[in-house]
Amino acid sequence: MSWNTFGRALRFTTWGESHGPGLGVVVDGCPPGLALTAEQIQPFLDARRPGQSKFTTQRQEADQVKILSGVFEDTTTGTPIHLMIENTDQRSKDYSEIAKSYRPGHADYAYDAKYGIRDYRGGGRSSARETAARVAAGAVARAIIPEVTVTAYVCELGGDAIDPANFYTDEITRNPFFCPDAAAAKRWEEKVDAARKAGSSLGAVVECVATGVPAGWGAPVYAKLDSDLAAAMMTINATKGVEIGAGFKAARLTGEENADAMSPGDDGQPVYASNHAGGTAGGISTGQPVVVRTAFKPTSSILTPVPSITSDGEATEVRTKGRHDPCVGIRGAPVVEAMMALVLADHKLLHRGQMG
Repeated sequence: MSWNTFGRALRFTTWGESHGPGLGVVVDGCPPGLALTAEQIQPFLDARRPGQSKFTTQRQEADQVKILSGVFEDTTTGTPIHLMIENTDQRSKDYSEIAKSYRPGHADYAYDAKYGIRDYRGGGRSSARETAARVAAGAVARAIIPEVTVTAYVCELGGDAIDPANFYTDEITRNPFFCPDAAAAKRWEEKVDAARKAGSSLGAVVECVATGVPAGWGAPVYAKLDSDLAAAMMTINATKGVEIGAGFKAARLTGEENADAMSPGDDGQPVYASNHAGGTAGGISTGQPVVVRTAFKPTSSILTPVPSITSDGEATEVRTKGRHDPCVGIRGAPVVEAMMALVLADHKLLHRGQMG
């Protein structure tokens, strides 16, 4: 049994490999009558696109999206929306040396153990290249939730965190790190460049905030909004941890500190003193901003030799050539945004289906 589909009311299925002729996604369950064009989708793909600075992989892909179905006269029809992106800059020869060796930290051995065959060219389906399809699907999801604003940014890189007092939303698009702190972005230039030159890599933490989410989305047991968000983020390549709201810090608070005290507002809605819960309570949105943090491990493809084994079980050393992100978490920000949008759109449709 194969698992390439995510979602309930809004379902998306991605297809394609890193070094195949192309990749894409089929989005099913999108309501009819929504405005949707390739021009709406393209800016999100441009944000994730490789080769835009020396701090990311130098693979050059235009990532131009094509809408093959589900849209007529720039309007969704309610039928499956098929989006396709061509691969144009594959260099499969870069991976010839690891055809019979397992890259530590990658899915190489696990794939072989499960399927008995693997696409060693960039990792096939396990490559972060697959996330381009998710970003395209996320643009469709945003058309379903126009009342919601989703913003992701890198809040920590290589153990160096931003200063919340120096947070400026406009700064996120002004540097190659999706960083809201200009001073931190300047420091990160040196950190990432040093790791790249050393043939190594760094990890990062991406925070994503969704504002405008009304109270009531989600369900109290097996379709919790926060559990679906956690599952969505954990499907992204290189993700090793997810926090909702205060996350692990909540375990170090007292009950009264963590309570998110409420007081009556002028419009009859509650006013919260804090948001340690990250915009959810009992698996249902509270009307506060939904806050998710995703931890990305250092990129496993590095030039530094690492001990490993061959497919024959012999000892070897692996030095991964090719073009790789020295910090995969940087381009993870647009992917986290997309997954947040997809989960929220799914839960909006589920809520409408149950509550009318």
